[in-house]
Amino acid sequence: MKEIVTVQLGGFANFIGSHFWNFQDELLGLAGDPHADPVYKNKSLDMDVFYRAGETPQGILTYTPRLVLVDFQGSLGSLSSGGSLYSEIPSDPVVTWTGSVSRHVSEPRKKNLFLQSLYEEEQETPSMPRNDEDDEHQSEMQDKDIVECLENNVQYWTDFSKVHYHPRSLYELNGLWMDVQEFNNYGIGRNVFSEGSRGEEMNEQLRFFMEECDHIQGIQFIVDDSGGFSSVASDFLENIADEYTRTPVLLYAARGPGTYMNNTSRKESISRALHDAVSFSRLSSFCNLIVPVGLPFLSQSTVSNFLCIDDSKPYHCSAVYAAALHSMSLPFRMEQLGPSEILDDVSGAVDVNGVIQMLAGQARENMVAILDAAMPAPPLTGEQKKQSLQKSLRSLTPEVAEDVEDVQAVEHLTIHGALRSGASRTTISEVQVSFYAGYQNSSTRPRFSHISVAHCPLPIPLPFPSIFGNLVGQHGELLGNPVTGSRRGSLDVHSIPMAARLRSSTAILPYIEKRSVNLRRFGIDRGTSGSELARSWGFGKDELEDMGEGYSKIITALDPHSAVSSDSE
Repeated sequence: MKEIVTVQLGGFANFIGSHFWNFQDELLGLAGDPHADPVYKNKSLDMDVFYRAGETPQGILTYTPRLVLVDFQGSLGSLSSGGSLYSEIPSDPVVTWTGSVSRHVSEPRKKNLFLQSLYEEEQETPSMPRNDEDDEHQSEMQDKDIVECLENNVQYWTDFSKVHYHPRSLYELNGLWMDVQEFNNYGIGRNVFSEGSRGEEMNEQLRFFMEECDHIQGIQFIVDDSGGFSSVASDFLENIADEYTRTPVLLYAARGPGTYMNNTSRKESISRALHDAVSFSRLSSFCNLIVPVGLPFLSQSTVSNFLCIDDSKPYHCSAVYAAALHSMSLPFRMEQLGPSEILDDVSGAVDVNGVIQMLAGQARENMVAILDAAMPAPPLTGEQKKQSLQKSLRSLTPEVAEDVEDVQAVEHLTIHGALRSGASRTTISEVQVSFYAGYQNSSTRPRFSHISVAHCPLPIPLPFPSIFGNLVGQHGELLGNPVTGSRRGSLDVHSIPMAARLRSSTAILPYIEKRSVNLRRFGIDRGTSGSELARSWGFGKDELEDMGEGYSKIITALDPHSAVSSDSE
């Protein structure tokens, strides 16, 4: 078993993470449920890769994510900063003050209906008499109320989290007396990590999980890079690179749709452009592979052909990105095959370093990948199969060129829970045959493809948002005729087949070139309007020019004939 430690930093990153861990918790619950579909009892997927076993001071066994998450103070909603498993034992106070004391205590945030139901389930005793028929009816009514409550009232990522966290997982940035809307650029977060003891405390949180790993395969890092958290992440990643030199870091740089709002002034536009350029440069410097994630309007993208997304709700958008991250993480926990072994429920196991070497180590040195997804994945056989699996994938990475022919492209794809027409499940070999058939007689076939396959579909937990359209069936099959209602959620759709892909391609060039040009235009060129702003963020001209050279190297590696790589602009 090769462990992975996950780091989530910033508001939208933690929304994604909350959904991601809900998927894992649902898989664990279904694997242990004797009445659940046998497809979830998948012994070839090792959940210990992401989870750790522990014990509370009271002797209660625990199983919690190997996770460090960072957010603003007050961002945990009704969740205590000590988590919900480990009760803190109050120590005797040391009294050194003899004067009068006034105490001001804010009211704790009340648990919503979903969190109350979780608490009540945990308090139930098995010996209590039950009426199964009445209980089932009452449960259905309560579940409908819970779904409605979450659709209308999610404010914090903890509002829909069904997971218990270790107290070492939760870290709040204390002492930042500003609104989240003000924490909106790289410079404003520049000294947050180094001020006081924050940096060392965050390092200690991470060290706790790293040091108990026997054979760590890598760090999965998710950052909300739309504002000051990008700067905090850069400093944190720099420390990680120094302390854990041989541990690969797979970084997802995520953005919620709210960050794409039109800037109201030229000053704000310049600040945003400079932030984007500096953020990508710094983050990509301290990881092995960076994957930009987050479309301006997910609801208007082709990703949402079978979805109904409300772009104003992070609760909605983050669910799609979390599903794709879950799919990409499956090969990291698949059982490795021996020389003569054949597994009938998974195929194509690979670790974090293997994926990085595929995408960044074959003939091109770039460290940037595009994330694509099909949600749900289309049927692989029958009348409903209108296109190849590859063509059903849509980019979750912004500013990507469409229909680019790149003969040097490299890709790693995961598909799980694939269906035939009629909702019956396919075999591993059928998925592989269908995938490779999609490239027959195709001029856009990449130079190298790797495919990982698992039988287990994506389970849809109760707190998942109602984002499926009326052509998605109970098991994620695509229906011939729409059903009643425009939005379907976890009460209607119990699982879906998923496909997700990481690819290294020249299609990412518009994303990188835009940031390279803006760095020069607003930060480096003589007399530029953003040079003073860059200095206020702590960057001199030499540092900005070094960033510009870094951009040129990435662009040249992707496309040696690019005009931007020769500084012609």
